[in-house]
Amino acid sequence: MIDFRSEIEKNRDDRYADFQRRLLPTLPADSIVGVRTPVLRELAKRMAKEDDVDVFLSVLPHKSFEENQLHAFVIARERNFDRCVAQVEAFLPYVDNWATCDQLSPACFAKHHTDLLPHIRRWMSSKHEYTVRFGIGMLLRHFLDDDFQPEHLQWVTTIRRDEYYITMMQAWYLATALAKQWDSTFPLVSALPEPLRRMTVRKACESFRVSDEHKKMLRDCLKVVK
Repeated sequence: MIDFRSEIEKNRDDRYADFQRRLLPTLPADSIVGVRTPVLRELAKRMAKEDDVDVFLSVLPHKSFEENQLHAFVIARERNFDRCVAQVEAFLPYVDNWATCDQLSPACFAKHHTDLLPHIRRWMSSKHEYTVRFGIGMLLRHFLDDDFQPEHLQWVTTIRRDEYYITMMQAWYLATALAKQWDSTFPLVSALPEPLRRMTVRKACESFRVSDEHKKMLRDCLKVVK
């Protein structure tokens, strides 16, 4: 197997590590080495071709943020849907930050929406913070266009969790839904709990995909609720 830890250390960037530590306050500072994402993606591409890559995927938990990133990027290259889901589910309990969660995005999921949806529903009901976030993120990524169903909005809005990174993903999903599925989404905004309602409106108003008219309606909605 490629000596991935040597590769990580070889590409250490202390200034970049300091920058990442500010973005990832939930992680121990010494778990962040400071390796840029393109370098990790290229290393994952090489590792995914190795016959013994499963050894790397099976050794959990990892020691550093970069190793978790590598793990996510290797999984993303898996083409077999069932195998990919198994790898995702083995890894999700060890995901401990928003960046790894959001960058875990398997390419094969795009071709298996029918099979993917039940897994998303189950991930969203998990007790683990980042598994819930991942489920919402997959719903956002794959089911806000041709395969959108209004019931998906209920799946997201009925989640009642206090974790910041779940609430932020709910808001991100809903803001994107307001841009893509306005008629189905807007009627739900006024009933959202705080702080989800304000986060959703803020994100939607920051989006260039939401019209000025719709942004005004969202701001007015906040005033009415207030």
